[in-house]
Amino acid sequence: MRDTTAQQRLAALLEGSGLEPIAHFASEAYLYSRGHGLTDKWLQMYDDLPDVTASSYDFTSQVRIGRREDVSDEQYQAIHDAARSQIPWRKGPWSLFGVEIDSEWRSDMKWDRLLPHIQPLQGRRVMDVGGGNGYHLYRMYGEGARMVLGVDPHPAYYFQYRLLQHFLQELPVHSIPVTLDQFPEGIPWFDTVLSMGVLYHRRSPIDHLFQLQSYLRPGGELVLETLVVDGDEGYALTPPGRYSRMNNVWFLPSVPTTESWLRRCGFENVRTVDVNTTTAKEQRPTDWMPFQSLTDGLDPANPNMTVEGLPAPKRAITLATAPELARRKGGKKR
Repeated sequence: MRDTTAQQRLAALLEGSGLEPIAHFASEAYLYSRGHGLTDKWLQMYDDLPDVTASSYDFTSQVRIGRREDVSDEQYQAIHDAARSQIPWRKGPWSLFGVEIDSEWRSDMKWDRLLPHIQPLQGRRVMDVGGGNGYHLYRMYGEGARMVLGVDPHPAYYFQYRLLQHFLQELPVHSIPVTLDQFPEGIPWFDTVLSMGVLYHRRSPIDHLFQLQSYLRPGGELVLETLVVDGDEGYALTPPGRYSRMNNVWFLPSVPTTESWLRRCGFENVRTVDVNTTTAKEQRPTDWMPFQSLTDGLDPANPNMTVEGLPAPKRAITLATAPELARRKGGKKR
């Protein structure tokens, strides 16, 4: 049967934080209030999923839930068909009782780049803003996080999370289909906050950084991953239209500019730990995401440029430490 207790479990994890109201976003009442046309279809799908228990999990070297031998042929087919019904899978890969979901993004590659640099996650409360279907949530739980919360407004990603969470209900790993704008105003409760692949979609990147900071405890760590371009401090590219066929890209800062934005917002110990050019090994169409992908947005005659004649996608991971509350420069002082 589908999970109907996520709201209560999330509320228990948030008790005493001031964030308790957001537990409502994990409820089916909230899902229905969104008016998404597929809500009934997806919830019925969860009702129809087999009631099986995974013999083991692996969240450290991959995201594997159970094994093929845990399920009958009929149960395997039901899980396979449910997963296929939720194509396209953007983030992954996932192994679900032997169903191998080969997503567009090899999100494990990004994880391998950032894990050696971030503060150990053991016992930490973590929020992943723009976490998609939750792939990195489970990797963080696998590193010992006390609780993990994903925040992403896209219903399709949330329903993929719900499919996986059907078999993982006992874990303190939650995702809610909202934006940070729907949270109570700045409550510095999380030890680690991640924003990966979000900054360039925001019309006001500085406001986004202040917002992320407002939910970090003093000394907490921000993990910021974003598209960047080459250039000096102060330079940021504003695409005149689409960027690599994406129509919602506003600012592509240089690495020095990204770091200066963070320092301007009051972050401390700012350092960029990885700069990586995205390749078709990491982002590509697959049988589980058979639509346009990275190479479709690149100039076929010069893969160092996008089809619009702009620099090809390059991504940087920048870490920063949240200041004491009294030294914060944005929002209300507490």
